[in-house]
Amino acid sequence: MNLPYFIAKRISNPEGNNFSSVIHKIAIASVALGIAIMLVTFMILGGFQENIKDKIYSFSGHIQVKKFSLANSFEEKPIVLEDARREAIENDPYVDFIQEYAHKPGLLTKDDEVFGMIYKGVSRSFRQEIFDPYLVEGEFPDFEDASRPNQVMISQRMANEIRVGVGDRVTGLFIMEPLRVRRFTVAGIFNTALDNFDENIIIGDIELVRTLNKWDSAQVGGFEVFIRDVDDIEAADNSLVNKLSIDQYSERADQKFIQIFDWLNLLSQNVSIFIWLILIVACFNMVSVIFILVMERTQMIGIFKALGATDRQIRRIFSYNGIRLVIKGLVYGNLIAVAFGLIQHYFKIIPLDPQNYYMEYVLIDWDLGIAIGLNLLALLIISLVLFLPTAIIARIRPVKAIRFD
Repeated sequence: MNLPYFIAKRISNPEGNNFSSVIHKIAIASVALGIAIMLVTFMILGGFQENIKDKIYSFSGHIQVKKFSLANSFEEKPIVLEDARREAIENDPYVDFIQEYAHKPGLLTKDDEVFGMIYKGVSRSFRQEIFDPYLVEGEFPDFEDASRPNQVMISQRMANEIRVGVGDRVTGLFIMEPLRVRRFTVAGIFNTALDNFDENIIIGDIELVRTLNKWDSAQVGGFEVFIRDVDDIEAADNSLVNKLSIDQYSERADQKFIQIFDWLNLLSQNVSIFIWLILIVACFNMVSVIFILVMERTQMIGIFKALGATDRQIRRIFSYNGIRLVIKGLVYGNLIAVAFGLIQHYFKIIPLDPQNYYMEYVLIDWDLGIAIGLNLLALLIISLVLFLPTAIIARIRPVKAIRFD
């Protein structure tokens, strides 16, 4: 029989409202609160980061393939992917699919008001399901419908500024020689809450860009490459480089929008510091609790020593007791965090200002790996720290301890 563990079980559940019972409840509550805060923090941070990244990837792909150009312009030089190169890219083990695009800067007018725009032309191969979460009204343009030519999608911000809705007509001006004018029909309205996309991008048929630039049917502005696992983006980029010609290059989304990704990484660093502070507080609380329990059980310690128990055996009693309290706290803390996550996920009780937070409500990210890691980290660190207060047991003398009151 493991005697220290048996004794720890007997003294770990004090009944009534005595001092030991209160101390045990405080210990469990402190651990539960700490792990709940840590889990909720990572759930919210993960939801926030994934939402921002998904919006960026939906608009630009994970990697863009373009033609080399010294010009710093929104408008790309035409690129052509030979069948062999395109097939090699599509068959790359990292690649999920690719889709072509082209940009054309211009102006959008309505009732004598003029707004800057960047027309993003996409083809019929565009994966509309990726864009569905950001569609707030209307539908994605149907490029096959000849009765409704020049359908476009505009952002909710632009729609509010020029006061148009689904089905309204707007005029696009393309600064060329001569000036080109096109009438657009608003088929849908999207909202990402990101200034990079909502400020001036409209989405339409790539054939319009080809017509304006006098490109043939094989020429595009670039290709958006979507990979299977975003964690492999660096390896996927290295693999794609070997499949491109000398006048072509690839650009990763996390490098193109480096300011946004650096900001997200900074948030992760701040949260990591916050997590360590919570762990320090939890460790301090548990050390205090064990100190108090040792002092309260001084007579019991003296009796055990008089009966021949070693310091190591007695220390294990209180260590086991502390670990049991930590495990109970972790269980309650996980229940609290999961309950909060489910309530927020389904009922969205915490709203946000999209202009400041780029989303309308707090999003929850269910990452089982992080949850397990946090629980194991908390259990390991707090359990190791528990050996510090039990060191005082070696200084307790049986004669004085038995007479201790």
